[in-house]
Amino acid sequence: HHKTFAEALWTWGKKYPSAGFGHSFKGWLKEKDWNIQNNSAGNGSGMRISAVGFCGKSLEEVLKTAEEATVPTHNSAEGIKAAQAIASSIFLARTGKTKAEIKQYVESTFGYDLDQSVEEIKSKSSIQGYHQELARYSTPDAIIAFLSGNDYEDVIRTAITYGNDTDTVACMAGAIAAAYYGVPVELAEQAAYY
Repeated sequence: HHKTFAEALWTWGKKYPSAGFGHSFKGWLKEKDWNIQNNSAGNGSGMRISAVGFCGKSLEEVLKTAEEATVPTHNSAEGIKAAQAIASSIFLARTGKTKAEIKQYVESTFGYDLDQSVEEIKSKSSIQGYHQELARYSTPDAIIAFLSGNDYEDVIRTAITYGNDTDTVACMAGAIAAAYYGVPVELAEQAAYY
C-alpha cells in the first residue's frame, strides 16, 4: 500500500494495541514517530518474517527485504541476522532445497551452530543466562527443530518440547516446515475451527 515497513508496522501495531506484542515492540509503538528505530535483539524479527520467505522471487531479494522489514523494530545485527536466516530457510525450503542444503547455507552464511541435538537444546532451558526470547538463541533452535522433524506436525511438536519461548520457536520452525512439507489439511481445518 505504498508505505514503508516502519509505517505499516506502526499502523497495524497502533490498530491492535492489545495483540500480545513483545515489550520492545510495545515501547516502539509508544514513540512519537515510526522512524525511531528500535535496536531490539529479540526473536520477534524471526517470528514475523515468514511472508518475506514465501513471497520473495530470489534469495537476494529475500535477504534484502528481510533486512528492510526488520530494521524498524529490530535494528541490531542479531535481529537482522535472525530474520534473514528464517526468511532464507523458508525460501530455500519452498524452492526444493534439501535439509542438508538449507543447513549448510544457514551455517555458512549466518554462523549458527546447527549441530546441537534436540536433547541438548532442552537441557539448556534450565541454564541461567539462556534467554530463548533473544534471536541468537531462538533462531538456531527453531531451525534445528525443522531439521530434526519428520513432517510438519513433528517439527511443531519438537519446537514445543524445548520449553521456554515455545510459541515463537514453533512459529519460526513451523513456517520453514510449511514451506518444506506443506501444512496438512486436517491441521489447518482444526486451527480454523478454533
